[in-house]
Amino acid sequence: MPELPEVEVVRRGLAAAVDGRCIAEVRVLHPRPVRRHLGGPDDFALSLVGRTFAEPRRRGKYLWLPFTDGDALLAHLGMSGQFRVDEADRPLPQHCRVVFGFSDDGPQLRFADQRMFGGLAISVGGAELPDEVAHIAIDLLDPQLDLAALVSRIRTRTSGIKRVLLNQQIVSGIGNIYADEALWLARLHYDTPANAIPAATLTELLGAARRVMTEALAVGGTSFDSLYVNVNGSSGYFERSLNAYGREGLPCLRCGRPMLREPFMNRSSFRCPSCQRPPRRAAERG
Repeated sequence: MPELPEVEVVRRGLAAAVDGRCIAEVRVLHPRPVRRHLGGPDDFALSLVGRTFAEPRRRGKYLWLPFTDGDALLAHLGMSGQFRVDEADRPLPQHCRVVFGFSDDGPQLRFADQRMFGGLAISVGGAELPDEVAHIAIDLLDPQLDLAALVSRIRTRTSGIKRVLLNQQIVSGIGNIYADEALWLARLHYDTPANAIPAATLTELLGAARRVMTEALAVGGTSFDSLYVNVNGSSGYFERSLNAYGREGLPCLRCGRPMLREPFMNRSSFRCPSCQRPPRRAAERG
C-alpha cells in the first residue's frame, strides 16, 4: 500500500490536474471500485456530474478530493489503485475502472486498479475532513503536529515500537518501508517496547522518519513495480536510496554485517543484526 510520500506525490499531481475543473461526465467501467456507494454505479456517476473539484487533500496515507459544494470524493488506493491524467484520445490505462471527463474538454482523470482493493466514495460534507478519515492521526509532515505530545503518547504503549509506528491512529502515513528505514537510522530493533525507549531517542526516531519520508517525496516516492505511479505514469526512485528495506543478505551500509529479513505482522522487517539488536524480551523468546 502506498505510504505518505507516494500518496503526497499523487495528491500534488491531482492538484495540478483537477483543481477548479467541473465534471461533465463520469463512466464507471467496473462496479467494484464504487461498491461503497449505496445507489450503485449509475447513481455514483450522476451524483458527480456538475460538481467542481477544489484542491485535493491528504492525511497520512488517506486522500480525498474536495468539491466546492462542501462534499468530497474519497480515494482509497489500496494495493494497486492509480490516478492517471490523459488526453481523451489516448488509450485507457490497463485495468481502468472509472473515467472522469470535464467541461473544459481538457485531459481526463482516470482511476485504474488492478486488484480492486481500493475504491472511490462520496463523503457528504467531507471537503474539510471526511468523517471516514477523522479517526486518523495527523502525520509527521503536518505543521500542526505536536511532537512532544506524540512522544509522550507513544511512551504509554507497551507494544513493540514498529507496531506503534504502523498504528495510523497514533501517527499516520508511516508504513512498512519507512518504518524499517527510520528504525535503521535510529539503531532500534522493531520489537523494542515503546515505553522502554527514552523520550530523546523517540524524538530522534520520529525525526528520522520525517527525514526519510521527505527525501522519498523529493524523488517521487518508492516504486518496486508498476502498481505505484504518479498521475503521469512515472515511477518514484527512492528504492535506490533505501538503507534497510529489501536489503536481505546485503551488507549493512553502516557496519557491513549482512542484513536480516524477519517475519513481522504477516509481512517482513529488515534490520541489521549488529546495529539493531533485539531487546531482552525478544532475545529470550528467540
